[in-house]
Amino acid sequence: MAVYTQLGAEELATLIGQFEVGALVSAKGIAEGVSNSNWLVDTRGGDGAGARFILTIFEGRTEVAELPFFLGLLDHLAAGGCAVPRTIHDRDGASFRMVAGKAAALIEFLPGVSVSRPTPAQARAVGAALARVHLAAQGFAPARANTMGPAAWRQLLGDCGPAGLAEIDPALPTLVAEHLPRVSAAWPADLPTGVIHADLFPDNVLMLGDQVAGMIDFYFACNDTIAYDVAVTHAAWCFEGPGGRFDPAVSAALLAGYQAVRPLDAAELAALPLLAQGAALRFLATRAYDWLNTPPDALVTRKDPMAFARRLAFYADPAQANLFAAP
Repeated sequence: MAVYTQLGAEELATLIGQFEVGALVSAKGIAEGVSNSNWLVDTRGGDGAGARFILTIFEGRTEVAELPFFLGLLDHLAAGGCAVPRTIHDRDGASFRMVAGKAAALIEFLPGVSVSRPTPAQARAVGAALARVHLAAQGFAPARANTMGPAAWRQLLGDCGPAGLAEIDPALPTLVAEHLPRVSAAWPADLPTGVIHADLFPDNVLMLGDQVAGMIDFYFACNDTIAYDVAVTHAAWCFEGPGGRFDPAVSAALLAGYQAVRPLDAAELAALPLLAQGAALRFLATRAYDWLNTPPDALVTRKDPMAFARRLAFYADPAQANLFAAP
């Protein structure tokens, strides 16, 4: 979520007018995230009572040809009772339109707040909600390969180069050289697969108290190793504060919530330490690339690559070998 593409009031009003949601009242750019341009949109609503939506314009990392997968998945999961927003289809029944040469979609707004310091109860709810998504997605026929797998990490970190990585932190080139080849070479290919979210950070989950009100931003969703999605979510939720202090209570609750809905098998549990290292490398790679390449005039908050460098070192520490062991 960010704003890279600038739209004037008239352009926004014309675009919103293509949907049966009432006239545009206001639109405010959302600065969080790094991938697409987003606005919080208020309209008069179809009945004049007012309504709220999220407008997304898809930037370089999202291919237009893949939008039917992403948007169809949202509708499939919403119909299956998962806490995800529906896609608002336009007057012609299309799930997205083109504006300024880019695809735009209007998404249902869900209430709730994104927490910065999750409690164990919230983490348990997120683990259970993620498991329900994995189960519900088994009935979703379309498929999409993961374009942010190990090959992409190598490409992005290679594009940064040792000099660029050192510009971020002098220790980063050595850390990448030590762990990237090892994790890539050992990456598992024989675990259960399915549709995964692949980016379930706290800012992609809306909470109402201890309950998950909505999971959003499915634009990295793909077919891949299901346990990898658990590892991504663990890496995103279980470290607190600027220094990234590991929270064992949040970790245990997240895993327990997931296991209560979709138990991980022995092979998945055994692979989680390596999968977590891969999750850390994946976000280290994209954050490092964005840190070095984000346009200076973009309304976007850059994310610290070193947060995931520290998580990579944590997961690779032999002292953490039993972190994911079954209780």
